[in-house]
Amino acid sequence: MLQRVFAASCLALGLASMTGCAVNRAEGHLMADADLSKVKTLYVVHNDADKHDIDKDLKTAFEKRGFVVTNGPAQPTPYAQDAVVTYIDKWMWDITMYLLELQVTVRNPSNSFPLATADSLHTSLSRKSPAEMADEAAASIVAAKH
Repeated sequence: MLQRVFAASCLALGLASMTGCAVNRAEGHLMADADLSKVKTLYVVHNDADKHDIDKDLKTAFEKRGFVVTNGPAQPTPYAQDAVVTYIDKWMWDITMYLLELQVTVRNPSNSFPLATADSLHTSLSRKSPAEMADEAAASIVAAKH
């Protein structure tokens, strides 16, 4: 009986330790005093270091949620849109390149002050496509808005 309990405990501990490799996170945060309820138009700034056109994935993700979205290079402030979206994409190699983390920030168009942030993180075992992670980040921001 004691051997069975010991074996079951070892098996449970082994299974629990293996799940640490499959990390994923998707969360959004609204800054204090930020009001995104009036935001209808967005400008997604293309990150110059981005070779994967994540700005286009973010454009699609926010349009899907009812925003009017324009994307392109950074421009001098103030932007004509209600808010500006910037992002940082972190890539990793594991047999193939994959998007490890996407950090998205919605900013005030006149002074670039952050209004909301979202973070989508998926390690190799739980990886998602860039479009799926952009969609996850946009959904997190919209959810934080309410």
